[in-house]
Amino acid sequence: MASILSVFFLLCISLVCGGAQTQQEQHCSHINRGSSLHPTIAPNSWPSLSGKFAFGFYPQDNGFMVGIWMVGRDNNKTVVWTARRDDPPVTSNATLEFTKGGKLVLRSDEQGGEKPISATTLSDSASFACMLDSGNFVLYRKDQYAIIWETFKYPTDTILGGQILSSGGQLFSSLSETNHSTGRFRLKMQYDGNLVLYPINTEDTESEAYWDSRNYYEVRPNCRLYLNSTGVLQTINSNSMDSVVDLVSSSPASNYTNTIYRATLDFKGLFQFYSHTFDETGKLNLSRLEQSLPGNDLCKVNGFCGYNSFCTRNDDQPYCVCLPGTDFVDVNDQSLGCERTFTELGCGGGKDHVASYNITAKTDMTWKDIPYTYIRMSTKEECNNSCFEDCNCEAALFTGLYCQKQKLPLRYVRRDTSSGTAAFFKVGISSIKSSNEPLNPIPVKSPVHVFTSKKVMVQILVLILAFTTFSCIALGISGLYMFKIRVLRYKRLKENETLGLTKGLTLNLFSYDELRRATNGFKNELGKGSFGTVYKGVLYKGKKLVAVKRLEKLVEEGEREFRAEMRAIGRTHHKNLVQLLGYCAEGSKRLLVYEYMSNGSLADVLFKGLRRPDWDERVRIALDVARGILYLHEECKAPIIHCDIKPQNILMDDFWTAKISDFGLAKLLMPDQTRTFTIVRGTRGYLAPEWYKNTPISVKADVYSYGMVLLEIICCRRHMELKEETRPEEIVLSNWAYKCFVARELNKIVSGEEVDKSTLENMVKVGLWCIQDEPVLRPSMKSVVLMLEGITDIAIPPCPTNTSM
Repeated sequence: MASILSVFFLLCISLVCGGAQTQQEQHCSHINRGSSLHPTIAPNSWPSLSGKFAFGFYPQDNGFMVGIWMVGRDNNKTVVWTARRDDPPVTSNATLEFTKGGKLVLRSDEQGGEKPISATTLSDSASFACMLDSGNFVLYRKDQYAIIWETFKYPTDTILGGQILSSGGQLFSSLSETNHSTGRFRLKMQYDGNLVLYPINTEDTESEAYWDSRNYYEVRPNCRLYLNSTGVLQTINSNSMDSVVDLVSSSPASNYTNTIYRATLDFKGLFQFYSHTFDETGKLNLSRLEQSLPGNDLCKVNGFCGYNSFCTRNDDQPYCVCLPGTDFVDVNDQSLGCERTFTELGCGGGKDHVASYNITAKTDMTWKDIPYTYIRMSTKEECNNSCFEDCNCEAALFTGLYCQKQKLPLRYVRRDTSSGTAAFFKVGISSIKSSNEPLNPIPVKSPVHVFTSKKVMVQILVLILAFTTFSCIALGISGLYMFKIRVLRYKRLKENETLGLTKGLTLNLFSYDELRRATNGFKNELGKGSFGTVYKGVLYKGKKLVAVKRLEKLVEEGEREFRAEMRAIGRTHHKNLVQLLGYCAEGSKRLLVYEYMSNGSLADVLFKGLRRPDWDERVRIALDVARGILYLHEECKAPIIHCDIKPQNILMDDFWTAKISDFGLAKLLMPDQTRTFTIVRGTRGYLAPEWYKNTPISVKADVYSYGMVLLEIICCRRHMELKEETRPEEIVLSNWAYKCFVARELNKIVSGEEVDKSTLENMVKVGLWCIQDEPVLRPSMKSVVLMLEGITDIAIPPCPTNTSM
């Protein structure tokens, strides 16, 4: 009897477990390991259980891409996701395979063999795959039915019902309606909870955005974007599914099971919300646009029209118009913008400059570009004349109080009838077309008149003398009058320019309590900087992340350090320098507020990252750092010696742009100074030999430090390695690099990775020149930039003598 009960009990358990397993497996048709697809051999896709979605090959241009689409009638496809979207299309010989090892790969001989589709780790192996009716393609691990990879976590330009765009996540538009490569616009769910539309390759700043949810709804930090299955687009809490704000709601559907909702950032820059209804056979029957952000006005999209053009309407249809003096780069693709139609003289035209240009005026126009100067003026005529006489000015905008001078190209130009502005564009008289015509045309002979009467000759001579005398007197008086006017105008211009410059560089003054609250009591430490500790903070009600540096040495040296940073950083602005936003000076408390750099320091990237940056990234980072130092040395109003160039003082922003930080050790020079005596500053290993010789320190000290940093960027290792596995000849990086250079074995210093050999050799030569013992042998930073850009040839460097180890 006991044995019968035991058998019955075991049978019940197996039925329950089997039923649960069957129920979990029935939500999709399994795609087993070893399955494959081909672009031209049926089946070329794996459909979902209801047939609403398919995953596989779809045609693009003259080839095929791998993606997910909604299945419509007559084989119409609405693509919602694309794998490796910026790779070129594959040919009909390609294969999409779910390997026996549990990986999803694309094989194509034209693109160099096998490329992964699923971003899984080496330890993860999928047991089966599913194309779900939600539009999500999923890889499962069978032992626990755990999802190890899914397309919903890696959206391209679309999110579907039930899909979440995480905090910090982005959607990137397609290039065109038929080309699903990365396009010109992006939608970001920012960490501060604000959903924002930007043009691509722009910073996350308010001036770049053309729509954000903060203007319509209350935002909260660390939210996610969620499109639920009932057609509500909302932001939700990161730690729960609780709704924070409903952004868009569709009209109620009669049958949710046959309706799919989709939110797509289209190729024109509009974030559009659709509902799709399917018939009983699972075919897409009706698609309806529910709502579009920001509305349907394409003229509100930053970058809809390219450089030097603006958007206007004809019968409510938007189209692009070129600015005066420009024409479309490509008439068939007006989004590429416009280019000059005349020969540009610039400041090299000399006296011919004024005579070679006219000014064309337009009203009610605005743009968002930062002017190279703005001057307080009271009339449009003053602004017009000021731009006309300035050889650097190519466009000017008069706002009623200021005249903003610009150089081309201009972006985000708009017509705004409520602005009351006046715009002036400098247009060349000589067009590029006419400048290509023959320089010496054949002259046309004119008839010759001969006078023989003496009386007529005398009258002509008298008239000529009278006219010449009158002209000389008039020119003398006019010249004197113009000289006085110009002297007065120049004095006023200098006063206004000084006033404008001071206003443009004013820093924010924060109270100590305000910064203490922003940093939550100085609890979130980012790291140690020169003379102080750096903390993460949030200002303006969570809308602006900042880094707050609290100076801890409040003796005389700390005071001098603070003043040096304020003078140096407050007057500098460059894309490769960390921007100082403000400061605090209350009693003995000294704090500096910088822009927040989300990706840490270059030292973290080179020496602590899970993967080393690829070669192109390292080349770009080396150029970024060089351009930043060049700005400090030669392009500032007062040249600056940084004195502490090292990877820890080079920070990386959201877009992995390298920016130089920590001017606390900087030493200002007067405009007529090139060298200075100072106390030893900097970090051992990056110090130039002259620091130890008690000789004058010049900008060449920074060149030496940059040379050491450049070698570290090339090799992704520190200047000195004392690990057990390091061979003796490899301990000192500069010595090892020179030996490998002389032996023509530079592949050793990059661990045999695939790099451009010519660029590698040039960068090593630049680094070796920079770390020469004698400052006079080191190149200037301008020469370094030219050599890294391949503009200047690089000689063979002598052996450097390292005395700073």
